[in-house]
Amino acid sequence: MPDDTVIAEPLPNPELIQAHIRDIPDFPQPGVLFKDITPLLNHRQALAAAVDGLAAPFRGTGVDHVVGLEARGFIFGTPVAMALGAGFVPARKAGKLPSETIGQAYDLEYGTATVEIHADAVTPGSRVLIVDDVLATGGTGRAAVDLVRKAGGTVVGFSVLMELSALRGRDKVPDVELHTLLTV
Repeated sequence: MPDDTVIAEPLPNPELIQAHIRDIPDFPQPGVLFKDITPLLNHRQALAAAVDGLAAPFRGTGVDHVVGLEARGFIFGTPVAMALGAGFVPARKAGKLPSETIGQAYDLEYGTATVEIHADAVTPGSRVLIVDDVLATGGTGRAAVDLVRKAGGTVVGFSVLMELSALRGRDKVPDVELHTLLTV
């Protein structure tokens, strides 16, 4: 007898997602309120809701690749890519990828950093969604947008689990469709 069981995808549920994000005061340094996503990752319904929520606005838009930003963007980017029928591209800190890379520098509070992808990861004309867990100051997000464009891809959007609105990262990516599940 065939199995007729239908498993519906979870609907994005901001309350469920928010309930599984833990605040850790003074981490990694005094005065910082860290948003810990590990309880969310450990709760299958909250994790499923987060992945679905990140992917939902981009279903049917022809996404070819999902670029996940190191490191927690890898956690969400891979299942989002699967949900969209797309490939996954890790964007890493400089020097971490084994093959030929292209990179984009961005400013930090004290200095600069570089984010890289493999030179052959994003093909010219491909449609790319960028995924990360948090949009804070926007520097890494801006670098990722510029990097995808440098590779010849078209950025169809930037989807993040949580936006820290006080840090105004949104201002660094005004030319991209920004989708956030939570704004704190």
